Order: sequence, then structure tokens, then C-alpha cells
Amino acid sequence: MSDLHPPKVETFDLVNDTNTDPKGFLRPVDRWSQTDGMLYMARPADHPRFGYIESWLIPDLDLRVNRFHFREGEGGRFDGQDLYVDIALVEDRGDTWHTTDLYVDLVTYAARKWEVLDLEELGDALLAGYLDAATTHRALHSSQRLINGMLDAGGVESWLDGVGFPLSWATDVHLAAPCDTATGTSTDAPAG
Repeated sequence: MSDLHPPKVETFDLVNDTNTDPKGFLRPVDRWSQTDGMLYMARPADHPRFGYIESWLIPDLDLRVNRFHFREGEGGRFDGQDLYVDIALVEDRGDTWHTTDLYVDLVTYAARKWEVLDLEELGDALLAGYLDAATTHRALHSSQRLINGMLDAGGVESWLDGVGFPLSWATDVHLAAPCDTATGTSTDAPAG
């Protein structure tokens, strides 16, 4: 059995320039952009492994596409982590957006490597009653659509561009200082 937890929920408040993380901590946001049914967010992060995060929320595809900016000597499970894609319910409520993570993740790396994570968590969440059958089916359908699209188009971003959701990323970011790992004050979710 996986490390079971209820679905992680986040809030993106465009009026107050904040991102409330799954543990309820308010994070300041540097930049928002809304285009073509998507929301872009960029913010500093005090995680020991990464100091900045960019995310695209795409409600029509049940996706949150992330790029973590790692600290020197850190990274994902394999060298060259590029994108970390969460399968998530994404709600656009105007000035406030919400995501509910549906456990399954796809991570891409340099040299065209990729992996799917946490399918067992999705199954465990269904068995524990955290998700109903319809939502679990939706998560699996969205995951399969992402994988098929990525394989057919030669990458996540190529596929998204081809279906009308072109992504862009910051060219220059400044990493936030890491938290004090001895006290464990960071609440940013790990990347891979």
C-alpha cells in the first residue's frame, strides 16, 4: 500500500497574488498569465531541492504542468528533469483557481526519458473512499490521453501546442533561499 493521503488541494488567488499550498501555507506569486483557457503561475519556493516553480493549469485536459528550478546538485530521480505533470481537477472560478490532485504524475527528463508515478496511490485512494469511481476513471482517462499525446507528438509540449495549449517559460528566474532543513520549515511539495 502507498503512503495514502486525501487528495491535495491548492488555491491560486489572482487578486491577492498568492498560492495556498496543500498544507494551507500562503505563498507569494511573482507572475500570472491567463491565455486560451489556461493559467500560468510563477513563484519562489523555499524547498531544499528547488528554489522556483512555474506551473500551467489546463482545466480542459485535467493537467497542471510544472517546471521546477533545481538548486545546484539537485534534480529529479534521473538527470535532467524537465516537466512534472500532475493529473488534477482544475477549476477556473475567475479570480481564484483551484486544483485537486488526482495522484497520477508524469515526469519527463532529458534524452526523451519519462515515467509515470503514483498509479498505486490512485487505486489506494479509490479503495479508501477518497475518490469515487467516476473521478478515478477520469484520472486514468486523462493520464492515458497525456501519454498517447506525448508519444504521438514527440513530447508533452509538442502535443499541448498541437491541441491548442502552447506553453512558455521564464527565461530568467532567481531561486529563493532554501528553508532551514534542521527545522523542516519548508512546505513546498517535492519534485520527483
